[in-house]
Amino acid sequence: MLDAPLMLCAGEALTDLIDQGEECWVSRVGGSVWNVARALATLGEPTAFAGAVSRDRFGDALWHASEAAGLDMRLMQRLRRSPLLAIVEKREPPSYFFVGDDSADLHFDVDAMPGGWSRALRWAHFGGISLARQPLAGRLVALAECLKAQGVAISYDPNFRNLMDASYTPTLHRMAALADLIKVSDDDLRGLFPGTDVDQALRQLRAMSPDAMLLLTRAGEGASLFRGDERCDAQAPRVAVVDTVGAGDASAAGLLHSLNSHAGRPLQAHLHAALAAGSAACLQAGATPPSREAMNQLFDLLQAQAAS
Repeated sequence: MLDAPLMLCAGEALTDLIDQGEECWVSRVGGSVWNVARALATLGEPTAFAGAVSRDRFGDALWHASEAAGLDMRLMQRLRRSPLLAIVEKREPPSYFFVGDDSADLHFDVDAMPGGWSRALRWAHFGGISLARQPLAGRLVALAECLKAQGVAISYDPNFRNLMDASYTPTLHRMAALADLIKVSDDDLRGLFPGTDVDQALRQLRAMSPDAMLLLTRAGEGASLFRGDERCDAQAPRVAVVDTVGAGDASAAGLLHSLNSHAGRPLQAHLHAALAAGSAACLQAGATPPSREAMNQLFDLLQAQAAS
């Protein structure tokens, strides 16, 4: 396979249906894993999205947005199945549910991917609700295990949602153990470890993969990056926020971009890259990927502030 991708994001692409009031709904392309893929491609990383979407207007929108972002389309499948929808009834605080009991995403066929697709792969990102929806979840965990055995670095963002009940726990343990990078928010930790305070939940998650780098985001309170005994903290740059949707996914993409293209950076600079990408995504409405120019400007600002 010529020009094999360096980065892979495998999981769900979906459509957000957002209540605008007065019986008006608007649709937006999205999905945690797909958002990361689109952001990585926008930042210049050769990236493929591996997942299945429907053959209807919702699938068309996801397909065209993927092409526009410059994603490698050879691992994206289209099926005559219903679309996966996230019904967003309220945005602050978020209230939503998912529609897609037998939707296209669940029928993604790992065995149908073209030969040689992973020969140049460096990073593979997994997470979101795709790992809580069977039979897709089992296929993705098996794919992560296979890629890990090939020497591919694994990134994991559980991105907690309400359908991740106790049955999700074995997947959490397995994916965390495989991961070279884990990205979580403080809200994720509260959902994944109910009844446990954030610091204790963080310790439990890190114990599942002691050698993994871990990015913890805390909304307006900044973020922390851990690697072994190292820890660094930083505040996000001040920006004129238009929309925070997709900011967490953009921060994961910014960190992966930094790790892949600037591996020799110190830990603090990698954290600045994550925060810069997440903040740059807030400059536009919807889960719009951050522009490389905006991310670089905010990264330089954070670096200068740290040096002063």
